[in-house]
Amino acid sequence: MLTNRINTLSESITMAITNLAQELKNEGKDILSFSAGEPDFNTPQVIKDAAIEAINEGFTKYTSVDGIVHLREVIAEKLKRDNGLTYAPNQIMVNNGAKHSLFNLFSATIQDGAEVIIPAPYWVTYPELVKYCGGKVVEIQTSDENSFKITPEQLKEAITPKTKMLILTTPSNPTGSIYTKEELTELGKVLEGTDVMVASDEMYEKLTYKGEFTSCASISEDMYKRTITINGLSKSVAMTGWRFGYMAAANTELIKATKKLQSQSTSNINTITQKAAIAGLDGSADADINMMKEAFMKRRNEAVKLINEIDGLSVVKPDGAFYLFVNIKGVSSDSFIFAKELLDKKLIAVVPGIAFGSEGYFRMSFATDINTIRTGIARIAEFVSDLKK
Repeated sequence: MLTNRINTLSESITMAITNLAQELKNEGKDILSFSAGEPDFNTPQVIKDAAIEAINEGFTKYTSVDGIVHLREVIAEKLKRDNGLTYAPNQIMVNNGAKHSLFNLFSATIQDGAEVIIPAPYWVTYPELVKYCGGKVVEIQTSDENSFKITPEQLKEAITPKTKMLILTTPSNPTGSIYTKEELTELGKVLEGTDVMVASDEMYEKLTYKGEFTSCASISEDMYKRTITINGLSKSVAMTGWRFGYMAAANTELIKATKKLQSQSTSNINTITQKAAIAGLDGSADADINMMKEAFMKRRNEAVKLINEIDGLSVVKPDGAFYLFVNIKGVSSDSFIFAKELLDKKLIAVVPGIAFGSEGYFRMSFATDINTIRTGIARIAEFVSDLKK
């Protein structure tokens, strides 16, 4: 009854762990969940006010499939102001979250047998969408020894005549690593003279704790032409449930193609979200963003310190996002069993590294209050101590 295409998809292990933790919590168990990639802060009031105003003004009808012009103009202004990128409104497409942006992009560009290079560890959705569209995933493995970033040599070796796209995530989910301008420049040189597109996922751009953030498309004219920038507001202003994402590309034909697909699937995104997003993009919520960023930085520092005090575990301090990708190779060779037993025995929910394509690690989010972080890591320390007995 089901297609081969749908049968290629696997359930998100992240959501599976989160749902299991919620079920146990509903049973009255004292579950501490560090599995979901969601800020614990509320959406800033200025954004909520913009949404309420839109509702009261009756802004509830269909809009253009790619989003209202004013919203796309504000996105263009943001990309110019923050990233040094110049796009016209017709080079921007508004989607139902960045995951929708990626689905539309892959659907429009990836055919059977096309190879897509994905550095591991990776966000769990990338390979699943590539496979769904008939593509072949080509993984490049990284580790904490090189801050989970690919090298130009690795990229050059992975490219073949069938390579269609490279997916870069900066800052990274799940590692928090960020590519510097120099590192992106060197990767860009490898791509010169090829037809390889770059999907640059920059969802965590505002949550960076060291140095300047560099957008992939900004490093050269060549990279600008081949890069599709993916971004949104889920993480930076805690709008996960609002479902807002966008893509920007120099290639207007590509934007038209994704618009055509979206016109036959979801049409425009929620109109209220469109109005609210303007307030999240035009600088009105900058104070809220800075407040969240400062809180995340303090939590990161505390969590890194506590994890690295546990004999058998180690973690590289992330430069962005709100995750720790913890090395467990000193105590376990199976991250799924580690995560399952940690949940069963200590009521702590984390995501096994194998879900992100990298065995020997687990991901934990520090997007929660400091006391929960301290209590949770103390339980992890107890669990690891028991393993070593």
